[in-house]
Amino acid sequence: MSYAPIVHHPALACAVLLSCSNLFMTFAWYGHLKNLQDKPWWIAALVSWGIALAEYLLQVPANRIGYTAMSLGELKIMQEVITLAVFVPFAVVYMGQPLKLDYLWAGLCLMGAVYFMFRS
Repeated sequence: MSYAPIVHHPALACAVLLSCSNLFMTFAWYGHLKNLQDKPWWIAALVSWGIALAEYLLQVPANRIGYTAMSLGELKIMQEVITLAVFVPFAVVYMGQPLKLDYLWAGLCLMGAVYFMFRS
């Protein structure tokens, strides 16, 4: 029996890379709302594009690795769950937004999506 590091499992490696990718994505999409309010929109767009490049450098290999073990639908649902898991702390901690019960309800809806996508 081989005891290879757990990240050698394609689904787990994919989840780790997608989590890192989502950190960059969230900052690219929303970080400018806090950090670049006093700058023209095109500067925010250029900065966001630069951050998004880092996101894509993680997201593309994540999906290629994940697709060796999961279906396209499973990859998408995994990405959505990770997106919410990254977004909520970002919104609350970094952006100073209130923690709402709506995040829990959205998470429960996503858990339903996970069930239906992964049940087979």
